[in-house]
Amino acid sequence: MTIGWQSRATGIKILIAVTTSALIGGTVGFRLIEGQSWFDSFYMTLVTLTTIGYEETIELSRYGRYFNAILIITGFSVIFVAIGMLVDALIRLEILDRFQQVALRRMLNKFSDHYIVCGLGRVGRGAARQLALDKQRVVAVDKAGPTQLHGRDIGVPVLVEDATLQETLENAGTRRAKGLVAALSSDADNVYITLSARVLNPELRIVARASSLDAKKRLLQAGANDVVMPYAFSGYRLAKGLSRPHVADFLDVSGLLEESSLLEESGAELELGEFQVAGGSRWLGQTLAEAGFAKNLDMIVLALSRQDTEMRFNPPQDTRMRAGDVLVIMGRKTTLDRLQRPKGT
Repeated sequence: MTIGWQSRATGIKILIAVTTSALIGGTVGFRLIEGQSWFDSFYMTLVTLTTIGYEETIELSRYGRYFNAILIITGFSVIFVAIGMLVDALIRLEILDRFQQVALRRMLNKFSDHYIVCGLGRVGRGAARQLALDKQRVVAVDKAGPTQLHGRDIGVPVLVEDATLQETLENAGTRRAKGLVAALSSDADNVYITLSARVLNPELRIVARASSLDAKKRLLQAGANDVVMPYAFSGYRLAKGLSRPHVADFLDVSGLLEESSLLEESGAELELGEFQVAGGSRWLGQTLAEAGFAKNLDMIVLALSRQDTEMRFNPPQDTRMRAGDVLVIMGRKTTLDRLQRPKGT
């Protein structure tokens, strides 16, 4: 792969060198043979090499015509070689993309418990990048493909197909996936993806993007577990940036922005996470105070979600943890994984 690109780059350099040499040689040749000005000699060479077909701009002698014939052959050769290199590059790129897509489909047949991101716009790209940063197995679906500028920097495999087709969702492994993000720009497309994915996998967790409250209602009815309205949050963030700048700073640090890369640029080390108390966990039966999240792990428990009850924000420190409880926590990225370690490690 690398060798192929290097050979093509070498060929392009040689082509440029030959063209430049022909321009210089033709200009000098017409200057010496016909005694014309440098500009007229250069213009005659340029017209000849590009095979434009203008009539001769200077009166050519017999030897000048011989020299011009050589330039015509050189010009045709350079053009044909350039066209051949372009066609070869396009064919190779098309074949390479096809092979990559075939290999990706075969790989996806072995995927399970992965996440699917449909749409590689700004929202979908941010979701895919964040999932990859969280060390999750991710596959993106976008009919524009990874060769487009917006799909080159996400760092995940891209299935180049139409996400609104049920066959595409099958190819992406929706039946075996853990979650799906519907982040296309069209609300109708997101609704259709949500409906199709819910039929394929009733247990799948689906998070969808919506641009209006009506679309949010339709997506929830279609089977989405959660719906995000990025434009509404952006407006909220802009307003807080004016009226409550410290609140806006907290939103940035806590990782609630669309673009997680802003956190990396700002050097923030905090992020939001969640931790589920499983049966047999070392935290089971302990109070929040006894667990010592703030003291021992430098974390803050923002909320506690318990089955059949509403989420409790800022739960009291004497709250005793039960199996199935989910804690929404904020802390340093390097220490969040310590909650998952077995006891004694």
